[in-house]
This record gives sequence, C-alpha cells and structure tokens, in this order.
Amino acid sequence: MEQALKQTKRSPLWWVPSAYFAMGLPLILINLVAPLMFKDFGISDAQIAFWTSLLILPWSLKPFWSPLMEMYRTKKFYVVTTQIVSGVSLALIAMALPLPDFFPYVVAIMTVLAFSGATHDIALDGVYITELNKTQQAQFVGWQGAFYNLAKVTAMGGMVFIAGKLEACYGALYAWVVIMLMCGVLLTLLGIYHWRILPSGGAAAQSHASIGETMRETWNVIILFFKKKYIWIYVAWIVCYRFTEGLVIKIVPLFLEADVANEGLGLTKEEMGLYYGTFGVVAFIVGSILGGYFISWRGLKKAIFPLCCIFNIPFVIYALLAVYQPENAFAVCGGIVFEYFSYGFGFVGLTLFIMQQVAPGKHQMAHYAFGSALANLGVMLPGMISGYISDAIGYEKFFLWALVSAIPAFILTWILPFTHSDSSEATQEA
Repeated sequence: MEQALKQTKRSPLWWVPSAYFAMGLPLILINLVAPLMFKDFGISDAQIAFWTSLLILPWSLKPFWSPLMEMYRTKKFYVVTTQIVSGVSLALIAMALPLPDFFPYVVAIMTVLAFSGATHDIALDGVYITELNKTQQAQFVGWQGAFYNLAKVTAMGGMVFIAGKLEACYGALYAWVVIMLMCGVLLTLLGIYHWRILPSGGAAAQSHASIGETMRETWNVIILFFKKKYIWIYVAWIVCYRFTEGLVIKIVPLFLEADVANEGLGLTKEEMGLYYGTFGVVAFIVGSILGGYFISWRGLKKAIFPLCCIFNIPFVIYALLAVYQPENAFAVCGGIVFEYFSYGFGFVGLTLFIMQQVAPGKHQMAHYAFGSALANLGVMLPGMISGYISDAIGYEKFFLWALVSAIPAFILTWILPFTHSDSSEATQEA
C-alpha cells in the first residue's frame, strides 16, 4: 500500500515519456519501417501500402474490447503484458524472415503485434487520463506526443540507418533479422521497467461482472459514445483531420528511396534514416512540445484552427520535392524538417481535442479509445489505396492530389463546436 502511494506521487516524467515511446514503437514498425523492409525483399508498392495499412485495423477496432478492459485487472497490467507480448512478436518476425514465402507468416505475426499494440494504447491512455488532471494533461500532452514519436527516431532513424549499414556488409536478410530482434529486446525491457514504475491507473470497474453483464455494459458504452453531443461532427472531423497524412505516410518513404528516373529522390537508407527518421522526427518532437504549450497558452478552442492549418498545409513540401527533385541535401533535409515540425505542432491539437471534448463522461478510457481509433481509421483508409493511386498517376500528381484532400478538414475545423470548456477557459473561470 505504501509502495503504491509512493508511485502515485512520482512525477509523470518518470513514466509518460518511456511509456508513450513504447506505445509508438509497434505502430511505427508496422506503418513506416515494414514498408522499407518489404521493399528490400521485392514486394510491390501496392501490396506494401495495402497490407501495412490494413494492419492498422486493430487500432481502429480497439473500442470494441476497451470496455472489457475497464472491468478486469488494472490498466497497468495490460500495459506491461502487451509490451512483453509485442517484444516476443518482434522476435518471432525475425525468426520468420529467413523462411521461404515468408511474407504471409510475417503479416500474420504482425497481426498479433498490431492487436497487442492497440490494447497497449487503450490501457496507457487510460492511465494517463486517470492519473493526471486537466491541467497536467495539457502540460504533458506535448511530452506524450514527443516521446510517442521519438520511437520514430529509434525506428525510422537509428534502426533504418543501422539496417543500411548491415545490408551493405551482410545483405538485407541479416540486416532486418538483427533490427527486429533489437526492437523486440527493447520493448521487453521497457515492459520490465514499467512493471516497477507505472501507476496502476485505478482498479477495475466491475471485477466480478458476469459475461452477460459485461456484454450488456459493452454495448451500453458503445451506445453512449454515439449519443454524445455533436458526436457525428466530431467523427467526421477526426477522420478528415488525418486524411491527407494517411495518404502520404506510406508513400513518402517509398518516394524518398525511389530512383530519380521514377520520380523519386534516390536517397540511400542511411540518408533516409538521417533526414527523415532522425532530423525530421527531432523536429516533430520539438513541434509537439511547443504545440502543447501553445494550446496551454491560447486554449484549445482558439488554437484549433491554426493547428489544423499548421498540420495540413506543410504537406506541400513533398509535392515541391516531387516536382523539382532537388539533389541538394540541405534542400531535401530542410524541407522534411519543416514539414515534420509543423506536423508535430498540429498533431497535439487532435490528441487533446479527443481527450477533452470526446472522451469526458462515465467511460473516459473506452471513449478516448473510440476517438483515437477513429483517428487511426483516418490514416488506414486512405493508406490502403495510396499505393494504387501513386502507381497510377506518379508521385508528383499524387502529392498534389493529397493536398486537395485536406479541404474538408479546414471546413470542419472552422465550424467545429465545443461541448466542454477547455483547460484554459476552466482556469480563467476558476
């Protein structure tokens, strides 16, 4: 009891950065690193974009089992267990890569990894919402987003860079086996750390509910979500906010690596790891932290439209890179860094809106999971077709078309209603 009390008094900096880093790693490995890995083994762009986008589906389905998690065990239990399961899954992927016809086996194991990662997200967000008050949520949302995406520095930066070096010496197979094993060990160690340091996030709501009662409660949680005020406007806005991101996120790494003759930039893995996976993601982290303090200063209601503009407009960088195909390293790296900084700055607005406008109510953890699942759906759906579109019209026209798809997000953000006072207004009223 005394140990638990000490844990709750620890600063959130003891666990928010490391836990959200662990949250980001499985999704980034599936979403961004796996396309590069599959490309090295000769899988087509269309197949890569389709399957790695489809593997995001568990992050969109997670609301349907999140109510069950509120009724059994602590949120900490799920966080620690899924981190270890994800680590083991990555080790199994490393073992499957040398097999003949490895692709379906790796996709199957990645499906387990995806469900584990999605379950981890539900539980960790529940800990965050339960353990932190509104002011702390706004203060630490930047750190949350920053370290979630610091996983990109590790995966898309360091790991891809190492993969390029290992591939040059030992071949692609050896390189990717080592990378998957390294990521698996890292997640397992994080699971052990969080077993010691993470607060519980509260006890289960109904630890002795029967299966019938649990199913009825689950259905009630779903119904209550869709009865919330303005919910259908919120659903449309959440999906549209990330739609352009969903189109470009699978194609950008393939575009950067593609030959100049095929409308790409012809970057090496080492250059991609440095520009896109390291400098770009560091810029994202800085943008995320500053975005969190910008919201804390202005209030979410006043900040949301500027954040939408900052989030979507800078995707024009990839259209310009596709048109001009610059060879200058500073121009390419500078463009990527600017886009990533803007991406990070604007992304925190979506996270905090879901947390403070969509989630509040009796089932906060489950309803936050619904909101974040819809955000992932906004990435998954366009991502599944992005490979076919870019193959059909080329990278240059694809990125121009992606910019047009952001228009609904601007319109919906301009008219977006607020149900609850944001943290800034609440503070002023107090």
